[in-house]
Amino acid sequence: MTERAVPETEVEETTGAEVAPPWMTILHNCDCHTFEQVVKQLQKAIACSEAEGWDIAWQVHNTGKAVVKIAAEAECVRVGNILASIGLVVTVVQS
Repeated sequence: MTERAVPETEVEETTGAEVAPPWMTILHNCDCHTFEQVVKQLQKAIACSEAEGWDIAWQVHNTGKAVVKIAAEAECVRVGNILASIGLVVTVVQS
């Protein structure tokens, strides 16, 4: 009977510094602001073009909500605070 050598395998250690799952800022339809107000606030919050702002505003109007930012928690909260500053309805959730 012959012995077989078993190759050593490397074990990857985790450091606890793994990347956290992304977060999402969601804008909800509230029918309390004009399209122009929503577009202007989106431009401030996510630095989108006017055309992109209109696309997002129409999506919110037609479907009830739209994801406007996917990023780290702090960035999503920042965006949410800018949108909410004029009374827009926003949620920030982990995706």
